Amino acid sequence: MSLAYGEAHKQTEINMAFQIDNRLESFSLPIQRMHYIQVDSVQRWMEDLKLMTDCECMCILQSKPISIEDDAQNELILSSQYSVWDNLQLLLKRAWIISTELTRIAQKLEKSRWQRVHSMTVRVNCHVRSMINEYNTFTRHSSEEMHKFEKLLIEKCSEFTALTERCIQTEDEQILKSMKPCINETLSTVAHYFGQLIELILAHETRNLVRQIDSSENIYITESATRSLFSLTQEGAHLCRIIAKEGGVVALFKTCRQDCFRSIYPQTLRTLASICCVEEGIHQLEKVDGILCLADILTDSTHSEATHAEAAAVIAQITSPHLTCTQHLGSFLENMEEIVTALVKLCQEASSGEVFLLASAALANITFFDTMACEMLLQLNAMKILLAACSDRQIVDTPYSRDQVVTILANMSVLDQCASEIIQGNGIQLLMEMLFERSSSGNSAEVAACERVQQKSAVTLARLSRDPEVAHAAIKLSCIPRLIQLCRSPTERNNSDSVLVACLAALRRLAVMSPDRLKDSDFQQLVKPRLVDSFLLCTNMEESFV
Repeated sequence: MSLAYGEAHKQTEINMAFQIDNRLESFSLPIQRMHYIQVDSVQRWMEDLKLMTDCECMCILQSKPISIEDDAQNELILSSQYSVWDNLQLLLKRAWIISTELTRIAQKLEKSRWQRVHSMTVRVNCHVRSMINEYNTFTRHSSEEMHKFEKLLIEKCSEFTALTERCIQTEDEQILKSMKPCINETLSTVAHYFGQLIELILAHETRNLVRQIDSSENIYITESATRSLFSLTQEGAHLCRIIAKEGGVVALFKTCRQDCFRSIYPQTLRTLASICCVEEGIHQLEKVDGILCLADILTDSTHSEATHAEAAAVIAQITSPHLTCTQHLGSFLENMEEIVTALVKLCQEASSGEVFLLASAALANITFFDTMACEMLLQLNAMKILLAACSDRQIVDTPYSRDQVVTILANMSVLDQCASEIIQGNGIQLLMEMLFERSSSGNSAEVAACERVQQKSAVTLARLSRDPEVAHAAIKLSCIPRLIQLCRSPTERNNSDSVLVACLAALRRLAVMSPDRLKDSDFQQLVKPRLVDSFLLCTNMEESFV
Protein backbone atom coordinates (compact mmCIF):
# COMPACT_ATOMS: atom_id res chain seq x y z
CA MET A 1 0.00 0.00 0.00
CA SER A 2 1.41 3.29 -0.90
CA LEU A 3 0.91 6.11 1.62
CA ALA A 4 2.48 8.25 -0.31
CA TYR A 5 0.82 11.78 -1.07
CA GLY A 6 0.68 13.14 -4.85
CA GLU A 7 2.60 16.32 -6.11
CA ALA A 8 1.40 18.68 -8.95
CA HIS A 9 2.84 17.97 -12.41
CA LYS A 10 4.91 20.62 -14.17
CA GLN A 11 2.84 22.63 -16.61
CA THR A 12 4.24 22.96 -20.10
CA GLU A 13 2.07 25.75 -21.48
CA ILE A 14 3.87 29.03 -21.99
CA ASN A 15 0.94 31.32 -21.30
CA MET A 16 1.14 33.50 -18.25
CA ALA A 17 -1.40 31.69 -16.13
CA PHE A 18 0.54 28.48 -16.21
CA GLN A 19 3.85 30.29 -15.80
CA ILE A 20 2.55 31.48 -12.44
CA ASP A 21 1.39 27.99 -11.53
CA ASN A 22 4.91 26.75 -12.24
CA ARG A 23 6.45 29.39 -10.02
CA LEU A 24 4.14 28.54 -7.17
CA GLU A 25 4.25 24.75 -7.47
CA SER A 26 7.09 24.51 -4.95
CA PHE A 27 4.57 24.37 -2.16
CA SER A 28 1.29 22.52 -2.00
CA LEU A 29 -1.89 24.23 -0.89
CA PRO A 30 -4.77 21.78 -1.52
CA ILE A 31 -8.09 23.47 -2.12
CA GLN A 32 -10.00 21.00 0.03
CA ARG A 33 -7.96 22.06 3.07
CA MET A 34 -9.02 25.69 2.77
CA HIS A 35 -11.76 26.38 5.31
CA TYR A 36 -13.20 29.83 4.96
CA ILE A 37 -16.26 31.85 5.94
CA GLN A 38 -18.10 33.82 3.30
CA VAL A 39 -18.81 37.41 4.27
CA ASP A 40 -19.72 40.62 2.49
CA SER A 41 -17.04 43.06 1.35
CA VAL A 42 -17.54 45.64 4.10
CA GLN A 43 -17.35 43.09 6.92
CA ARG A 44 -14.22 41.65 5.32
CA TRP A 45 -12.69 45.12 5.19
CA MET A 46 -13.49 45.77 8.84
CA GLU A 47 -11.78 42.53 9.87
CA ASP A 48 -8.67 43.21 7.79
CA LEU A 49 -8.37 46.90 8.62
CA LYS A 50 -6.55 46.41 11.93
CA LEU A 51 -3.78 44.53 10.11
CA MET A 52 -3.45 47.09 7.32
CA THR A 53 -2.05 50.05 9.21
CA ASP A 54 0.48 50.84 6.52
CA CYS A 55 -2.03 50.93 3.67
CA GLU A 56 -4.16 53.85 2.61
CA CYS A 57 -7.73 53.25 3.68
CA MET A 58 -9.23 54.14 0.32
CA CYS A 59 -6.87 51.74 -1.40
CA ILE A 60 -8.05 48.92 0.82
CA LEU A 61 -11.68 49.82 0.32
CA GLN A 62 -11.19 49.76 -3.44
CA SER A 63 -9.78 46.24 -3.17
CA LYS A 64 -13.13 44.97 -1.90
CA PRO A 65 -15.41 45.65 -4.87
CA ILE A 66 -19.04 44.65 -4.64
CA SER A 67 -18.72 42.01 -7.31
CA ILE A 68 -19.86 38.40 -7.44
CA GLU A 69 -17.64 37.35 -10.35
CA ASP A 70 -15.36 34.56 -9.08
CA ASP A 71 -14.91 36.35 -5.76
CA ALA A 72 -16.95 34.19 -3.39
CA GLN A 73 -14.24 31.58 -2.86
CA ASN A 74 -11.82 34.20 -1.59
CA GLU A 75 -13.97 35.79 1.08
CA LEU A 76 -12.91 34.73 4.57
CA ILE A 77 -12.35 35.92 8.09
CA LEU A 78 -8.91 35.21 9.47
CA SER A 79 -9.26 35.08 13.22
CA SER A 80 -6.53 35.30 15.83
CA GLN A 81 -4.92 31.96 16.68
CA TYR A 82 -2.26 31.01 19.14
CA SER A 83 -0.82 27.57 18.40
CA VAL A 84 2.00 27.16 15.92
CA TRP A 85 -0.06 24.96 13.62
CA ASP A 86 -3.07 27.27 13.72
CA ASN A 87 -0.84 30.17 12.77
CA LEU A 88 0.76 28.18 9.97
CA GLN A 89 -2.65 27.12 8.74
CA LEU A 90 -3.68 30.76 8.72
CA LEU A 91 -0.61 31.54 6.65
CA LEU A 92 -1.30 28.69 4.22
CA LYS A 93 -4.89 29.83 3.76
CA ARG A 94 -3.75 33.34 2.90
CA ALA A 95 -1.01 31.99 0.63
CA TRP A 96 -3.49 29.82 -1.22
CA ILE A 97 -5.75 32.83 -1.80
CA ILE A 98 -2.83 34.86 -3.15
CA SER A 99 -1.65 32.11 -5.49
CA THR A 100 -5.22 31.66 -6.76
CA GLU A 101 -5.61 35.39 -7.31
CA LEU A 102 -2.32 35.61 -9.22
CA THR A 103 -3.46 32.87 -11.57
CA ARG A 104 -6.80 34.60 -12.10
CA ILE A 105 -5.06 37.90 -12.79
CA ALA A 106 -3.12 36.20 -15.57
CA GLN A 107 -6.36 34.83 -17.02
CA LYS A 108 -8.04 38.25 -16.96
CA LEU A 109 -4.93 39.83 -18.43
CA GLU A 110 -5.08 37.45 -21.40
CA LYS A 111 -8.62 38.71 -22.05
CA SER A 112 -7.57 42.36 -21.58
CA ARG A 113 -10.12 42.91 -18.83
CA TRP A 114 -8.22 45.81 -17.35
CA GLN A 115 -10.72 46.90 -14.71
CA ARG A 116 -10.80 43.40 -13.26
CA VAL A 117 -7.03 43.11 -13.49
CA HIS A 118 -6.59 46.28 -11.48
CA SER A 119 -9.14 45.48 -8.77
CA MET A 120 -7.64 42.00 -8.34
CA THR A 121 -4.12 43.43 -8.25
CA VAL A 122 -5.08 45.81 -5.46
CA ARG A 123 -6.68 42.92 -3.61
CA VAL A 124 -3.49 40.83 -3.97
CA ASN A 125 -1.51 43.80 -2.67
CA CYS A 126 -3.70 43.87 0.43
CA HIS A 127 -3.56 40.11 0.91
CA VAL A 128 0.23 40.15 0.71
CA ARG A 129 0.50 42.91 3.31
CA SER A 130 -2.02 41.14 5.55
CA MET A 131 -0.15 37.86 5.24
CA ILE A 132 3.17 39.47 6.15
CA ASN A 133 1.63 41.36 9.06
CA GLU A 134 -0.15 38.26 10.32
CA TYR A 135 3.02 36.22 10.12
CA ASN A 136 5.11 38.85 11.90
CA THR A 137 2.64 38.94 14.78
CA PHE A 138 3.40 35.36 15.78
CA THR A 139 6.89 34.63 14.48
CA ARG A 140 10.12 35.18 16.35
CA HIS A 141 13.63 35.72 15.08
CA SER A 142 12.80 35.75 11.38
CA SER A 143 15.87 35.80 9.17
CA GLU A 144 17.37 38.68 7.23
CA GLU A 145 16.64 36.83 4.01
CA MET A 146 12.95 36.65 4.92
CA HIS A 147 12.89 40.40 5.63
CA LYS A 148 14.59 40.96 2.31
CA PHE A 149 11.91 39.06 0.37
CA GLU A 150 9.12 40.67 2.38
CA LYS A 151 10.41 44.08 1.33
CA LEU A 152 10.93 43.03 -2.30
CA LEU A 153 7.46 41.52 -2.49
CA ILE A 154 5.72 44.57 -1.00
CA GLU A 155 7.61 46.91 -3.31
CA LYS A 156 6.85 44.84 -6.38
CA CYS A 157 3.16 44.55 -5.42
CA SER A 158 2.96 48.35 -5.09
CA GLU A 159 4.64 48.72 -8.47
CA PHE A 160 2.21 46.20 -9.94
CA THR A 161 -0.78 48.09 -8.53
CA ALA A 162 0.47 51.41 -9.90
CA LEU A 163 1.07 49.83 -13.29
CA THR A 164 -2.43 48.39 -13.58
CA GLU A 165 -3.92 51.68 -12.38
CA ARG A 166 -2.33 53.41 -15.37
CA CYS A 167 -4.03 50.84 -17.61
CA ILE A 168 -7.54 51.74 -16.47
CA GLN A 169 -6.83 55.43 -17.04
CA THR A 170 -6.39 55.01 -20.78
CA GLU A 171 -8.58 53.55 -23.50
CA ASP A 172 -5.92 53.56 -26.20
CA GLU A 173 -5.66 49.92 -27.33
CA GLN A 174 -2.13 50.40 -28.70
CA ILE A 175 -0.86 51.75 -25.38
CA LEU A 176 -2.54 48.94 -23.48
CA LYS A 177 -1.09 46.37 -25.87
CA SER A 178 2.40 47.80 -25.44
CA MET A 179 2.06 47.64 -21.64
CA LYS A 180 1.14 43.97 -21.56
CA PRO A 181 4.72 42.58 -21.68
CA CYS A 182 5.74 44.81 -18.79
CA ILE A 183 2.70 43.76 -16.74
CA ASN A 184 3.38 40.10 -17.47
CA GLU A 185 6.97 40.47 -16.34
CA THR A 186 5.93 42.26 -13.15
CA LEU A 187 3.31 39.59 -12.42
CA SER A 188 5.90 36.89 -12.91
CA THR A 189 8.29 38.67 -10.53
CA VAL A 190 5.59 39.03 -7.88
CA ALA A 191 4.88 35.30 -8.16
CA HIS A 192 8.59 34.51 -7.85
CA TYR A 193 9.13 36.67 -4.75
CA PHE A 194 5.95 35.31 -3.22
CA GLY A 195 7.02 31.69 -3.78
CA GLN A 196 10.47 32.37 -2.34
CA LEU A 197 9.02 34.03 0.75
CA ILE A 198 6.59 31.18 1.42
CA GLU A 199 9.43 28.69 1.01
CA LEU A 200 11.56 30.55 3.57
CA ILE A 201 8.68 30.87 6.04
CA LEU A 202 7.78 27.19 5.87
CA ALA A 203 11.42 26.16 6.28
CA HIS A 204 11.80 28.53 9.24
CA GLU A 205 8.68 27.29 11.04
CA THR A 206 9.52 23.66 10.31
CA ARG A 207 12.97 24.22 11.79
CA ASN A 208 11.38 25.60 14.96
CA LEU A 209 9.08 22.60 15.31
CA VAL A 210 11.94 20.15 14.76
CA ARG A 211 14.02 22.00 17.34
CA GLN A 212 11.20 21.64 19.87
CA ILE A 213 10.93 17.89 19.25
CA ASP A 214 14.68 17.43 19.38
CA SER A 215 15.38 19.42 22.55
CA SER A 216 12.28 19.20 24.72
CA GLU A 217 11.95 16.70 27.54
CA ASN A 218 8.34 17.71 28.15
CA ILE A 219 5.98 15.15 26.64
CA TYR A 220 3.22 17.70 26.05
CA ILE A 221 5.47 20.08 24.13
CA THR A 222 6.90 17.20 22.10
CA GLU A 223 3.45 15.83 21.33
CA SER A 224 2.14 19.25 20.27
CA ALA A 225 5.12 19.88 17.99
CA THR A 226 4.80 16.38 16.49
CA ARG A 227 1.11 16.91 15.76
CA SER A 228 1.93 20.22 14.06
CA LEU A 229 4.61 18.50 12.01
CA PHE A 230 2.15 15.77 11.01
CA SER A 231 -0.38 18.39 9.91
CA LEU A 232 2.31 19.97 7.72
CA THR A 233 2.98 16.62 6.03
CA GLN A 234 -0.65 16.54 4.93
CA GLU A 235 -0.12 19.69 2.86
CA GLY A 236 1.91 17.92 0.18
CA ALA A 237 5.14 16.19 -0.77
CA HIS A 238 7.12 19.42 -0.95
CA LEU A 239 6.52 20.11 2.73
CA CYS A 240 7.63 16.55 3.51
CA ARG A 241 10.90 17.33 1.73
CA ILE A 242 11.33 20.49 3.77
CA ILE A 243 10.73 18.55 6.99
CA ALA A 244 13.26 15.90 5.99
CA LYS A 245 15.80 18.56 5.02
CA GLU A 246 15.37 20.35 8.37
CA GLY A 247 16.06 17.17 10.36
CA GLY A 248 12.51 16.07 11.13
CA VAL A 249 13.20 12.36 10.60
CA VAL A 250 16.26 12.46 12.88
CA ALA A 251 14.34 14.23 15.66
CA LEU A 252 11.35 11.86 15.44
CA PHE A 253 13.51 8.76 15.66
CA LYS A 254 15.20 10.29 18.67
CA THR A 255 11.76 10.42 20.28
CA CYS A 256 11.15 6.78 19.35
CA ARG A 257 14.29 5.75 21.21
CA GLN A 258 13.24 7.29 24.54
CA ASP A 259 10.98 5.28 26.84
CA CYS A 260 9.61 8.41 28.46
CA PHE A 261 7.82 9.20 25.18
CA ARG A 262 6.21 5.76 24.71
CA SER A 263 2.70 7.15 24.91
CA ILE A 264 3.29 9.29 21.82
CA TYR A 265 5.08 6.64 19.75
CA PRO A 266 1.98 6.07 17.54
CA GLN A 267 1.73 9.77 16.64
CA THR A 268 5.48 9.99 16.09
CA LEU A 269 5.54 6.92 13.83
CA ARG A 270 2.52 8.15 11.89
CA THR A 271 4.37 11.40 11.20
CA LEU A 272 7.46 9.44 10.11
CA ALA A 273 5.36 7.38 7.68
CA SER A 274 4.03 10.57 6.12
CA ILE A 275 7.48 12.12 5.73
CA CYS A 276 8.85 8.94 4.18
CA CYS A 277 6.55 9.30 1.18
CA VAL A 278 9.49 11.21 -0.35
CA GLU A 279 12.98 9.89 -1.01
CA GLU A 280 14.60 12.57 1.14
CA GLY A 281 12.75 11.18 4.15
CA ILE A 282 13.95 7.63 3.43
CA HIS A 283 17.56 8.82 3.03
CA GLN A 284 17.36 10.42 6.48
CA LEU A 285 15.80 7.27 7.93
CA GLU A 286 18.74 5.25 6.64
CA LYS A 287 21.28 7.64 8.17
CA VAL A 288 19.89 7.19 11.70
CA ASP A 289 19.47 3.37 11.50
CA GLY A 290 15.72 3.86 11.38
CA ILE A 291 15.03 0.32 10.14
CA LEU A 292 16.79 -1.17 13.16
CA CYS A 293 14.70 1.07 15.42
CA LEU A 294 11.50 -0.06 13.66
CA ALA A 295 12.52 -3.70 14.01
CA ASP A 296 13.11 -3.19 17.75
CA ILE A 297 9.67 -1.62 18.16
CA LEU A 298 7.90 -4.35 16.19
CA THR A 299 9.56 -7.17 18.14
CA ASP A 300 9.02 -5.56 21.55
CA SER A 301 5.88 -7.17 22.96
CA THR A 302 5.55 -4.49 25.65
CA HIS A 303 4.50 -1.92 23.06
CA SER A 304 0.82 -1.34 22.33
CA GLU A 305 -0.90 -2.66 19.22
CA ALA A 306 -1.30 0.93 18.01
CA THR A 307 2.48 1.42 18.18
CA HIS A 308 3.10 -1.83 16.31
CA ALA A 309 0.54 -0.85 13.66
CA GLU A 310 2.12 2.56 13.05
CA ALA A 311 5.58 0.96 12.85
CA ALA A 312 4.12 -1.38 10.22
CA ALA A 313 2.85 1.69 8.36
CA VAL A 314 6.38 3.10 8.19
CA ILE A 315 7.65 -0.25 6.88
CA ALA A 316 4.88 -0.26 4.25
CA GLN A 317 5.83 3.24 3.20
CA ILE A 318 9.58 2.70 2.81
CA THR A 319 9.11 -0.62 0.99
CA SER A 320 6.59 0.71 -1.51
CA PRO A 321 7.33 -0.69 -5.01
CA HIS A 322 6.59 2.76 -6.40
CA LEU A 323 9.67 4.30 -4.76
CA THR A 324 12.79 4.46 -6.90
CA CYS A 325 15.38 4.78 -4.14
CA THR A 326 16.80 1.46 -2.94
CA GLN A 327 19.72 2.56 -0.73
CA HIS A 328 17.87 1.47 2.39
CA LEU A 329 17.24 -2.07 1.19
CA GLY A 330 20.62 -3.36 2.40
CA SER A 331 19.92 -2.64 6.05
CA PHE A 332 16.32 -3.77 5.58
CA LEU A 333 17.39 -7.21 4.37
CA GLU A 334 19.61 -7.56 7.45
CA ASN A 335 16.53 -7.16 9.67
CA MET A 336 13.95 -8.71 7.37
CA GLU A 337 13.43 -11.98 9.23
CA GLU A 338 12.62 -10.22 12.50
CA ILE A 339 10.38 -7.71 10.75
CA VAL A 340 8.48 -10.31 8.72
CA THR A 341 7.95 -12.51 11.80
CA ALA A 342 6.57 -9.55 13.77
CA LEU A 343 4.28 -8.49 10.92
CA VAL A 344 2.83 -11.98 10.51
CA LYS A 345 2.13 -12.06 14.25
CA LEU A 346 0.48 -8.62 14.00
CA CYS A 347 -1.78 -9.90 11.20
CA GLN A 348 -2.73 -12.92 13.27
CA GLU A 349 -3.52 -10.93 16.41
CA ALA A 350 -5.01 -7.82 14.77
CA SER A 351 -8.01 -6.54 16.67
CA SER A 352 -9.29 -4.32 13.85
CA GLY A 353 -9.36 -4.02 10.09
CA GLU A 354 -7.06 -1.01 10.16
CA VAL A 355 -4.31 -2.85 12.04
CA PHE A 356 -4.56 -5.81 9.69
CA LEU A 357 -4.46 -3.51 6.66
CA LEU A 358 -1.24 -1.81 7.79
CA ALA A 359 0.51 -5.08 8.68
CA SER A 360 -0.57 -6.90 5.51
CA ALA A 361 0.39 -3.90 3.35
CA ALA A 362 3.91 -4.02 4.77
CA LEU A 363 4.09 -7.77 4.09
CA ALA A 364 2.74 -7.32 0.56
CA ASN A 365 5.43 -4.77 -0.26
CA ILE A 366 8.16 -6.95 1.26
CA THR A 367 7.19 -9.89 -0.97
CA PHE A 368 8.25 -7.85 -4.00
CA PHE A 369 11.84 -7.77 -2.73
CA ASP A 370 12.97 -11.33 -3.07
CA THR A 371 11.64 -14.88 -3.08
CA MET A 372 13.44 -15.20 0.27
CA ALA A 373 10.66 -13.13 1.84
CA CYS A 374 8.05 -15.49 0.35
CA GLU A 375 9.94 -18.51 1.70
CA MET A 376 9.96 -16.91 5.15
CA LEU A 377 6.22 -16.39 4.97
CA LEU A 378 5.71 -20.01 3.99
CA GLN A 379 7.77 -21.19 6.97
CA LEU A 380 5.79 -18.91 9.29
CA ASN A 381 2.43 -20.38 8.14
CA ALA A 382 1.50 -16.93 6.84
CA MET A 383 -0.68 -18.45 4.13
CA LYS A 384 -2.88 -20.16 6.70
CA ILE A 385 -3.07 -17.01 8.85
CA LEU A 386 -4.00 -14.75 5.92
CA LEU A 387 -6.63 -17.14 4.55
CA ALA A 388 -8.17 -17.49 8.01
CA ALA A 389 -8.26 -13.70 8.41
CA CYS A 390 -10.18 -13.37 5.14
CA SER A 391 -13.03 -15.37 6.62
CA ASP A 392 -13.42 -12.76 9.35
CA ARG A 393 -15.38 -9.85 7.86
CA GLN A 394 -14.49 -7.60 10.79
CA ILE A 395 -10.76 -7.94 10.06
CA VAL A 396 -10.61 -8.14 6.27
CA ASP A 397 -13.41 -5.68 5.73
CA THR A 398 -12.49 -3.68 2.62
CA PRO A 399 -11.20 -4.23 -0.93
CA TYR A 400 -7.97 -2.55 0.21
CA SER A 401 -7.28 -5.33 2.73
CA ARG A 402 -8.17 -8.02 0.19
CA ASP A 403 -5.82 -6.31 -2.26
CA GLN A 404 -2.94 -6.76 0.19
CA VAL A 405 -3.81 -10.41 0.87
CA VAL A 406 -4.10 -11.36 -2.79
CA THR A 407 -0.83 -9.51 -3.54
CA ILE A 408 0.93 -11.73 -1.00
CA LEU A 409 -0.75 -14.85 -2.44
CA ALA A 410 0.23 -13.88 -5.99
CA ASN A 411 3.87 -13.33 -5.05
CA MET A 412 4.01 -16.53 -2.97
CA SER A 413 2.41 -18.58 -5.75
CA VAL A 414 5.74 -18.71 -7.59
CA LEU A 415 6.84 -21.26 -4.96
CA ASP A 416 5.95 -24.88 -5.72
CA GLN A 417 5.16 -25.59 -2.06
CA CYS A 418 2.48 -22.91 -2.08
CA ALA A 419 -0.11 -24.99 -3.94
CA SER A 420 -0.73 -27.47 -1.12
CA GLU A 421 -1.02 -24.63 1.42
CA ILE A 422 -3.62 -22.91 -0.76
CA ILE A 423 -5.72 -26.06 -1.10
CA GLN A 424 -5.54 -26.88 2.61
CA GLY A 425 -6.59 -23.35 3.55
CA ASN A 426 -9.54 -23.30 1.11
CA GLY A 427 -7.66 -20.64 -0.84
CA ILE A 428 -9.09 -21.54 -4.25
CA GLN A 429 -12.58 -20.69 -2.98
CA LEU A 430 -11.27 -17.34 -1.76
CA LEU A 431 -9.64 -16.59 -5.12
CA MET A 432 -12.91 -17.47 -6.85
CA GLU A 433 -14.77 -15.04 -4.59
CA MET A 434 -12.22 -12.34 -5.35
CA LEU A 435 -13.01 -12.66 -9.06
CA PHE A 436 -16.44 -11.23 -8.12
CA GLU A 437 -14.99 -8.26 -6.22
CA ARG A 438 -17.11 -5.15 -6.84
CA SER A 439 -17.18 -1.69 -5.31
CA SER A 440 -20.19 -0.96 -3.13
CA SER A 441 -19.61 2.81 -3.01
CA GLY A 442 -18.48 3.65 -6.54
CA ASN A 443 -15.57 5.60 -5.05
CA SER A 444 -12.77 5.77 -7.64
CA ALA A 445 -10.09 4.56 -5.21
CA GLU A 446 -12.24 1.63 -4.13
CA VAL A 447 -13.06 0.75 -7.74
CA ALA A 448 -9.34 0.71 -8.55
CA ALA A 449 -8.72 -1.56 -5.53
CA CYS A 450 -11.42 -3.95 -6.77
CA GLU A 451 -9.77 -4.08 -10.18
CA ARG A 452 -6.45 -4.96 -8.56
CA VAL A 453 -8.13 -7.72 -6.53
CA GLN A 454 -9.68 -9.22 -9.66
CA GLN A 455 -6.44 -8.98 -11.61
CA LYS A 456 -4.23 -10.48 -8.91
CA SER A 457 -6.64 -13.29 -8.10
CA ALA A 458 -6.62 -14.27 -11.79
CA VAL A 459 -2.81 -14.05 -11.86
CA THR A 460 -2.60 -16.25 -8.75
CA LEU A 461 -4.94 -18.82 -10.31
CA ALA A 462 -2.87 -18.84 -13.51
CA ARG A 463 0.34 -19.44 -11.56
CA LEU A 464 -1.07 -22.06 -9.22
CA SER A 465 -2.86 -23.97 -11.98
CA ARG A 466 0.41 -25.44 -13.14
CA ASP A 467 -0.35 -27.86 -10.31
CA PRO A 468 -3.06 -30.27 -11.60
CA GLU A 469 -4.68 -30.54 -8.16
CA VAL A 470 -5.16 -26.77 -7.99
CA ALA A 471 -6.43 -26.61 -11.57
CA HIS A 472 -9.04 -29.32 -10.97
CA ALA A 473 -10.16 -27.60 -7.75
CA ALA A 474 -10.58 -24.31 -9.63
CA ILE A 475 -12.52 -26.00 -12.44
CA LYS A 476 -14.77 -27.72 -9.91
CA LEU A 477 -15.58 -24.32 -8.38
CA SER A 478 -16.70 -23.01 -11.81
CA CYS A 479 -13.78 -20.63 -12.29
CA ILE A 480 -13.89 -21.10 -16.07
CA PRO A 481 -17.38 -19.56 -16.60
CA ARG A 482 -16.45 -16.60 -14.39
CA LEU A 483 -13.18 -16.02 -16.28
CA ILE A 484 -15.06 -16.12 -19.59
CA GLN A 485 -17.57 -13.61 -18.25
CA LEU A 486 -14.79 -11.26 -17.17
CA CYS A 487 -13.17 -11.54 -20.60
CA ARG A 488 -16.36 -10.92 -22.55
CA SER A 489 -18.07 -8.33 -20.34
CA PRO A 490 -16.24 -4.99 -20.00
CA THR A 491 -18.52 -3.85 -17.16
CA GLU A 492 -17.72 -6.96 -15.10
CA ARG A 493 -14.05 -5.98 -15.16
CA ASN A 494 -14.79 -2.23 -15.09
CA ASN A 495 -13.22 -1.91 -18.56
CA SER A 496 -9.85 -2.85 -17.08
CA ASP A 497 -7.30 -4.12 -19.60
CA SER A 498 -5.06 -5.53 -16.85
CA VAL A 499 -7.93 -7.65 -15.52
CA LEU A 500 -8.64 -8.86 -19.06
CA VAL A 501 -5.05 -9.97 -19.68
CA ALA A 502 -4.88 -11.80 -16.34
CA CYS A 503 -8.19 -13.56 -16.96
CA LEU A 504 -7.14 -14.66 -20.45
CA ALA A 505 -3.92 -16.11 -19.02
CA ALA A 506 -5.76 -17.98 -16.25
CA LEU A 507 -8.43 -19.23 -18.65
CA ARG A 508 -5.81 -20.63 -21.03
CA ARG A 509 -4.04 -22.44 -18.20
CA LEU A 510 -7.30 -24.05 -17.02
CA ALA A 511 -8.41 -24.85 -20.57
CA VAL A 512 -5.35 -27.06 -20.99
CA MET A 513 -6.54 -29.18 -18.08
CA SER A 514 -10.21 -29.32 -19.12
CA PRO A 515 -10.90 -28.13 -22.69
CA ASP A 516 -14.35 -29.76 -22.67
CA ARG A 517 -15.55 -27.15 -20.14
CA LEU A 518 -15.44 -24.43 -22.84
CA LYS A 519 -17.87 -23.85 -25.68
CA ASP A 520 -16.35 -24.01 -29.11
CA SER A 521 -16.83 -20.26 -29.65
CA ASP A 522 -15.05 -19.51 -26.38
CA PHE A 523 -12.19 -21.81 -27.28
CA GLN A 524 -11.85 -20.35 -30.78
CA GLN A 525 -11.88 -16.73 -29.57
CA LEU A 526 -10.31 -16.79 -26.12
CA VAL A 527 -7.92 -19.74 -26.07
CA LYS A 528 -6.78 -20.79 -29.52
CA PRO A 529 -5.50 -17.41 -30.91
CA ARG A 530 -2.42 -15.62 -29.71
CA LEU A 531 -3.01 -13.83 -26.41
CA VAL A 532 -2.72 -10.42 -28.06
CA ASP A 533 -5.32 -11.37 -30.67
CA SER A 534 -7.78 -12.54 -28.03
CA PHE A 535 -7.10 -9.35 -26.09
CA LEU A 536 -7.90 -7.16 -29.11
CA LEU A 537 -11.01 -9.19 -29.82
CA CYS A 538 -12.31 -8.77 -26.25
CA THR A 539 -11.56 -5.06 -26.10
CA ASN A 540 -13.44 -4.41 -29.34
CA MET A 541 -16.40 -6.76 -28.99
CA GLU A 542 -19.88 -5.72 -27.98
CA GLU A 543 -20.69 -6.69 -24.41
CA SER A 544 -21.90 -10.26 -24.16
CA PHE A 545 -22.81 -12.38 -21.17
CA VAL A 546 -22.24 -15.70 -22.93
